[in-house]
This record gives sequence, C-alpha cells and structure tokens, in this order.
Amino acid sequence: MLTRLFRMHGLLVASHPWEVIVGTVTLTICMMSMNMFTGNDQICGWNFDCPKTEEQILSSDIIILTITRCIAIIYIYFQFQNLRQLGSKYILGIAGLFTIFSSFVFSTVVIHFLDKELTGLNEALPFFLLLIDLSKACALAKFALSSSSQDEVRDNIARGMAVLGPTFTLDALVECLVIGVGTMSGVRQLEIMCCFGCMSVLANYFVFMTFFPACVSLVLELSRESQEGHPIWQLSHFSRVMEEEEDNKPNPVTQRVKMIMSLGLVMVHAHSRWIAEPLSINTTVGIPQVGMELDHLSPRRIEPEKPLWHFYLTRMVTMDIEQVICLTLALLLAIKYIFFEQVEMESTLSLKNPITMSAPTLAPRRPTDTCCRKELPAPRPLAPAQIIADHTPANKEEMNEVIRPLPAPATSVFVMGEEELKPDITQPNHSPKLRDLDECVAILNNCEQGPRFLSDAEVMLLVNSKHIPAYKLEAMMERPERGVAIRRQMISAKLPSPSALSSLPYTDYDYSKVMGTCCENVIGYMPVPVGVAGPLHLDGKQFQVPMATTEGCLVASTNRGCRAIALGSGASSRILADSMTRGPVVRLPSACQAAEVKAWLESTDGFQEIKEAFDNTSRFARLQKLLVGLAGRNLYIRFHSKTGDAMGMNMISKGTEQALSRLQQHFPELQLVAISGNYCTDKKPAAINWIEGRGKSAVCEATIPAKVVREVLKTTTEALVDVNINKNLVGSAMAGSIGGFNAHAANLVAAIYIACGQDPAQSVGSSNCITLMEASGPTGEDLYISCTMPSIELGTVGGGTNLPPQQACLQMLGVQGASQDCPGENARQLARVVCATVLAGELSLMAALAAGHLVKSHMTHNRSKVNLQETAGTCTKKAS
Repeated sequence: MLTRLFRMHGLLVASHPWEVIVGTVTLTICMMSMNMFTGNDQICGWNFDCPKTEEQILSSDIIILTITRCIAIIYIYFQFQNLRQLGSKYILGIAGLFTIFSSFVFSTVVIHFLDKELTGLNEALPFFLLLIDLSKACALAKFALSSSSQDEVRDNIARGMAVLGPTFTLDALVECLVIGVGTMSGVRQLEIMCCFGCMSVLANYFVFMTFFPACVSLVLELSRESQEGHPIWQLSHFSRVMEEEEDNKPNPVTQRVKMIMSLGLVMVHAHSRWIAEPLSINTTVGIPQVGMELDHLSPRRIEPEKPLWHFYLTRMVTMDIEQVICLTLALLLAIKYIFFEQVEMESTLSLKNPITMSAPTLAPRRPTDTCCRKELPAPRPLAPAQIIADHTPANKEEMNEVIRPLPAPATSVFVMGEEELKPDITQPNHSPKLRDLDECVAILNNCEQGPRFLSDAEVMLLVNSKHIPAYKLEAMMERPERGVAIRRQMISAKLPSPSALSSLPYTDYDYSKVMGTCCENVIGYMPVPVGVAGPLHLDGKQFQVPMATTEGCLVASTNRGCRAIALGSGASSRILADSMTRGPVVRLPSACQAAEVKAWLESTDGFQEIKEAFDNTSRFARLQKLLVGLAGRNLYIRFHSKTGDAMGMNMISKGTEQALSRLQQHFPELQLVAISGNYCTDKKPAAINWIEGRGKSAVCEATIPAKVVREVLKTTTEALVDVNINKNLVGSAMAGSIGGFNAHAANLVAAIYIACGQDPAQSVGSSNCITLMEASGPTGEDLYISCTMPSIELGTVGGGTNLPPQQACLQMLGVQGASQDCPGENARQLARVVCATVLAGELSLMAALAAGHLVKSHMTHNRSKVNLQETAGTCTKKAS
C-alpha cells in the first residue's frame, strides 16, 4: 500500500515539475513575507540594548566548534564528489546545492515563522550540514538517468520514489524523534539546536519528496537534444544499479527495530510534554517573584545609529578567526571541485549538442587510421565457460565501475563486430562454471533472481532446451537489448560467415516500441540515410520533406523541383476522397443466392444495417459505401470506410468481420472464405485501386513560369510537354501499365514512406499516378503540370509511426500523431505533401530527360567512390 502511494506521489511530482518547484518557492516566500508581520521587531544591538550575562568562553570550545565546522564542510564536499558518479559534476551538483540551500532556507523560515529564537544558529549550522544525506537523492537520480525517454524518466522517478520513499520516511521520523529528545534537556542552547536539527530533517525530507525529483525531471526534460528530439542523458550502464537499488531492500529486522524505537520515543515525548509538564507547573507556585530584581537585565529600546541593512552587513563582514578558517576551507574545496578535479569522467549528461560541436573539438578523438577502410576480422567463437568468464567482474573495483560514466566512444555510435563479444559490465557476478539445466531453470523462475543472474551461455542453453522461446528473448530478458544481443550470437554461429552481422548495429535503440508492434526476432536495425528536400511551397505553407533513400540524385533532383515550384506561384492540392478498403470473399450455395445477397447489400435497408454493425466497432471507422462483385457463387464485397488519422487496415478489418457476422444472421448459409479476397486491393497492382481509389485520393498542380523552366530546369516547355506525352502517356500505354503514367512517382513515395514510418510495401498501390503537362500563359511558354494520385495509403498513428525517429520526420511536416481538431486531417495533410513532392520529382526528372542530363548527373552523383574489389583487410585511402 505504502509503495503504491509513494509511486503515485513520485509520478505526480515528476509529471508536473514546474508546478512543484514554483509551489515550493512560493510557499517559502509566503512564509518569509508572513514573518515580516508576525516576527519580533526587537533586534538586539540595533534598536534594543540587550544586556548579556557574563559567560566564560573556553578556547577548547572554540577549537572543537571549528573542527566540527570543518568536518561538516569536508563531509558535504565528499557528498558532491559522489554525485560526479552520475555523469555530470555540474548539473546534479547544482541540484544538490539547491537541495541543501532550499532545506536551510526553509528551516530558517519555518523557525522564524514559529517565532523561535535563533540564538546559537551559528553553532547549529555544522550539525545541519552533517544531517544532510544526498545518498538517497543520488539513488533517485540514478533511477532517472537510466531512462531512454522523458516518459520513462517520469516512470523511473516514480519507481525510485516507491523504492526509496518508505525507508527515507522512517529514517526521517527516527532522526526527528532522537534529536527531539534534546529539546527536553532543560539546557536552552541545546534545546534551540535540537529544535533546529528537527526542522532541518523535516525540511530535507520535504525537499527530497518534492523539490529534488521535480528538479531532476525538469533538468532532464530541458536537456533533450534540440535537433534530434531524443534524450542525450541516457546512461544505460545504470540499469543494473537501478535493479540493485530495488533488490537492496532494507533488513526487516532493522525496520522493526526502528519502528519499535520510534514508538518508544513517541511515548517518551508524550510523557515529557503532556504528563510531566503540568506537574512542573504546579511546583512553581511557591517560588518567590524576583521580577523586580531582574529589571536591570531586561532589554531597553534605543535609537538606531545605522540602517538595518548596514547593521547586518557589518555583522556579516566582521568575522572571527574560526569563521575565516571555515570560509577559506569551503572556498578551497569549491575551487578544487570545479577547476582541478580530473576530467576523464566527461559528462554524458552535458547539455552541449553533439551535432553543433566544432570539428577541432572532435578531431583529437579520431583514431589516426580512420581514413582507411578495413575489413573487420571474423570474431573468434568463445567457449561457454569463456563467455561466462567475460561477464564476471574481476574484483570489487571493477564492480564499482558499474556506476561510473563510460568515456565517450572514439568510433561511430553504431556497434560493429567485436563489440558484441565485449563483457557486459551491467550483468551481476556469475559463477565461472556453466550451471546445469535444472539450476538455470530454477534461477529463471525465481522472482528475486531471474534472467539477469544467468550468463548469455546459460540463456542460450535455456533457449535450445525450449525453456525460453527464441521469439520471446527480448521480453524475458531484463533488457530487450540483451535479448537481441543473445539472438545475434545464436544466429551468427549458423551463418556462412560468423562476422556477417558485425556491421549491423543493434545498441542504443528503444526496442520496447518495436516489441509486439513492428517486428519480431529482432537482430538489429537498419540505418538508412535521410535527406531533406525543400522548402516545398504548398497551399500557402512551406514544408521541409524528409526522404530516406540510398539512391543518389533523388533528393537533389526533388530539391530542384521544389525550387522551381517556389519560384512560380507555389503548388495547390486537394483531397478528392478518403476511404480505406477491405474486400472479403464469401461463398453462397448457388450463384442465384449470391445474387440475392448482392441485391440486399446494395439496397438502402441492407446497407444501413451493415453500416450500423460496422460503425459500432470503432469511434473513427465510418462505412461510406459497399462495392459488390460476383463471380459464380462467390461474392466479393469491397468495404469503403474512413479511418481517421490511421492507415486503418486493422480498424477496417475488425469492422468488416463484425459486418459479416450481421450478414450471416440474415443469410445463415453464407460462408466466409477469407477476410481479404484481393478485392481490396492491398500491396498489389490493381485496376480497381486506380479506378475506384483507395486510402486518400489527391490531386496537385502548379504553373512554372517560362523563365524558371529555362534557368532552373534547363529546358523548354515545348520539350517537356513532348517528352511527357511520348514517355508517360504513350510509353506507359504501350507497356500495358496500370496507374503507371508517370516518370518515377514510386521513388518519392517510397522515400517518404520509409522516413515517416509507413508500410513500404504499400508504395505499390500508393504510387499510382498520372502526370500531365501542357503549355500555358499568354505566350504559351509557361508550363502547367499536375499529378493525380487516387490511392495514397498512409497514416500518422499506429505501426511504424510510433518509433521515435519516424515520429521526428512526421514532426518535421507538422503531422505527427492524431489531429486534435479534426480527426483524419494529419493523414490527409501528409497525403497532400506526398502528392506535391511527387510533382516536384516528376518536374525535375522530366526536365533532365528533356535536356539530356540524366546520365551525366547520375554518373556524377550516383556512383560509389568505394573500390569494392579491394581484398579483405587492406587499407584504401580513396575509400575515405
């Protein structure tokens, strides 16, 4: 129950950092302002003469107090030095400084607000510093730094709060009760110091539960890499530390002792304050009044000789020798911490954008032979015992390396070859001997141990013995990335070349977005270059179009087309239709009965009943029409439906299944053959998509002035029109093309689809396009061009659009996710951009063909500079 409560509290604080920080600061300021009206205005030494009793101050007391202060300063220094393990000695150091400062200010304000005397605060300050413990804050920061996204930061902070909150709460309670005993000592100075200590503990607890997690969440949110949008703080080597924090639960015996101690201390306090206090009051009845004798010791009001600010400033700059010693020590340690600490632990949490770093900064990190392209040698297969030994830390110092940031890699971020065989330092210590199958199964099924206590060789043993399904490796490992790495090891042993996967990267990828959604049996990811074409002037807006391709000249050619459109009046577009289709095939006992079902479906009553059943399956799916075809006793029913911002195949399939169930209620003899009868038609060339449309049907047009045709496209309107007629129209007709009356629409569609997380296979039907050109303008020298695309199949939610890189490309176009104002508008806007980009690509390629520049440009820009005939292991300077 407590764990769940603290988790909810952590999630609330991490999700609303600004509100929590502003609220904490506002509360402190409010209490300070209230203190102005409720506090005592009698300030000794300024407007009141406060006689002091003669008190002998021993030199030994001064020495002990000075030593205590120095110890407190050194203790705080080591606390901050421990924070450097988190990867940044500045960001989290500042967060820790804010924690200490806010705790001190809050304690002071609270004590002022309660109208308590702060005599002795100077002596109490060292004890306050010694009470501050940043270890819990350090542990909570490790939870946050192990995240791979801002959402995961919030979840991990909530998870850390659930683990650390109950223990920290009990410790704070015990500390308050123990220190609170001193407030009953009868020694006024000790009572004041203990009161301040209790308030400090409570303030530290309050700040840890509110201010610090909000600061960490906000700092990590602001440190997102601006140009790419993904987090740059992620320290994956903290994953084991986070798990160890969860496993390192406090000893139940210790917890019980603390609780019993707390109850006992509560009883002591209750007895002292509620039972013993009235008795002491009764015993003071017979004490003679000595008020008149102490009149000479009471304070007397005097006229201030200087302003209040000058009075306090004078007191601040007037320091004793012990204060000078403590201040000097604090300054020296601060200078050492900031300027003279070793720099080998460069911050992974640095807010610098790695993209914008200058070249001279990165140059020294490059190896001297990076100009050479070498074939990586095949990795030597390891025996199971060797694999386990690689994963076994040699000693305690190596174990401690887990919580230290790794130095920045000098090579590419993609993992190549031998990195797969490096020891995984985030794994727990394994025994050097391969355990038997039964023991491995027991460890796997143990909820307190699990797969992280198994070596890779032992996991492979469990896979081969069918105790772990090979397709569930990502889900069953403590980290999906480890599951991918183990699968790569198993696959590599079966390949003709063991090093075949060495150049396929797999690390630093969020596989949680892939599992169960985008891909199975994952062994890595494929980096594809992404270029940008633009600005594309469309419907009064400008778009930078992302294109993922390995074909040289494609992005450059499209960019030239965008420039020609921009120098004209821009392009205009319209959506003609919006409906995804699914075409099941059903069978009736006879052709005549199939004809009766066809007639019923085409009737108003029949359509309305089917529509009602279909529309009830989704809040976005809306059946628009049915197209029914008959072949013998088979019936092909093409459902047309809107699907919002999703591409919608799953949505419409669900609705189709429900509609067919309703149809079977009217015609029990109807038999469903297949939910897809190729009457849709999906991912295949089909005339029905060309004629009836599928997905979004769009048209785009533009007029290019004659001057732009001559100077930018390097040709004439007459030549363009002639090539278009004879190539795109007559040539495609001669080839019997279906929807292929264009130059290369599929090039642009596929490039945008890959970049924006669409299904690349649907570029088959989505590339249906007819490009028309004609002379226009007063002199007939301007060029009018249009592209009509009746079957653009795409969406902005679901599938590959859930992956962060693809979402970044959708964000470039301003269409990521579902439209909040008008469902389906983001997908329609993306379709218009696709159609306009196709127009730009058509314009540039047709101009190159008309001018005879196609072959020349491809020989210049689309030829590999790498000598593929080089033998393995040789170094080629030209390759660089």
